[in-house]
Amino acid sequence: MKSTIFPIICILSAMLAINSCNNAAPDKTQAKYIFLFIGDGMGQAQMAATESYLAYKNGELGGIGRLSFTKFPYTGMATTYSANKSITCSSAAGTALATGRKTNNHVLGQSPDGEPYRSYTYDLKDKGYRIGIISNVPVNHATPASFYAHAASRSDYYEISLQIPDTGFDFFAGDGFLDFNGKKGDKEDIDSIIESKGYTVSYGMTEYEAEKDAEKIILCQAANKKTASKDYVVEHTEDQDISLAEMVETAIDRFKADGKPFFIMAEGGTIDWASHDNRTMSMTEKVLELDAAIKEAYEFYLAHPDETLIVVTADHETGGLTLTDDNGEMFDWEMLEDSWEKADKQDVLSDEENAGLNGKANIGWSSTGHSGIPVPVYAIGKGAEKFSGCYDNTDISKKIMLAE
Repeated sequence: MKSTIFPIICILSAMLAINSCNNAAPDKTQAKYIFLFIGDGMGQAQMAATESYLAYKNGELGGIGRLSFTKFPYTGMATTYSANKSITCSSAAGTALATGRKTNNHVLGQSPDGEPYRSYTYDLKDKGYRIGIISNVPVNHATPASFYAHAASRSDYYEISLQIPDTGFDFFAGDGFLDFNGKKGDKEDIDSIIESKGYTVSYGMTEYEAEKDAEKIILCQAANKKTASKDYVVEHTEDQDISLAEMVETAIDRFKADGKPFFIMAEGGTIDWASHDNRTMSMTEKVLELDAAIKEAYEFYLAHPDETLIVVTADHETGGLTLTDDNGEMFDWEMLEDSWEKADKQDVLSDEENAGLNGKANIGWSSTGHSGIPVPVYAIGKGAEKFSGCYDNTDISKKIMLAE
């Protein structure tokens, strides 16, 4: 029975694709402005749970609790397996999304035997596009790094960071840098090396405003100045002074002034982190953070509908989330939200206590790792019809390049 689910989804998606294509006139013009949003670990269940929570906030069971991007007119499904595993990791999935080629888990931007892959971001740069790489996790983490770097191991963070100046890309934004002084803490500050090669590293919006005229810039959280970022920490903290939406808004403001074409990849990386810990309320907060960033792109799209493409997808699903358990047919969002707010949105509960809350709320998590289910793809704008149907994650880059 389970083996029939994905073919059925493919047939339904293909029917939608045919219908969408029949209603859309062929258009050969290029997408001048391209946005790719990646919800790390954000499967269909993460989206559905967040929409259920939004409906609860509106006093409804459903219907009006919609994320902005789930209303996009074109929908597809993408498989996510890596070159050597049925269940991918973020670096292999990121490589597939950035280069259109498979690699092994934990490898970044190159083949399993070390052949460098070329991300299409470099092709776009050669065509005159401005390039922005954005994440709410460190800029040298797996997904953002897939769009500019090559490494035998995704955890070679310091070496990955050294590749940033060679890209010539225009704008980076993220939490900061993992392994700021290398794994042993004995290397030169990574931002000093990057700045010596022509980039400006701004920590926080105050510094950025004073330095925003720099030709090439990296925007990081103020709290991580001259220190290493934290990895896989999902607690709500006030020192995250720049939201993902503000990062995207900043990139748009930088790029739109001169009217040149641009490409922006923005990752909601902390969805994955919250899902690894099965923290339901934190996960919904992170999905909403990504949605707020997508709304910034959508506002730009409304001003340039004939020239803009927005694609939203995930690298994989994390946690094996299901919206059901053994305690009834309603989700107890009130109980989950109250528990979360009483803890000041901190993950202070033990894993056992957290699992108990999820169970009472009818939220099921089957894993603290990734799952191998296909992920949804949503698209709107120039060339968006190409993203309907079922395909592999390596096809997404090809569709973006066909749409540009």
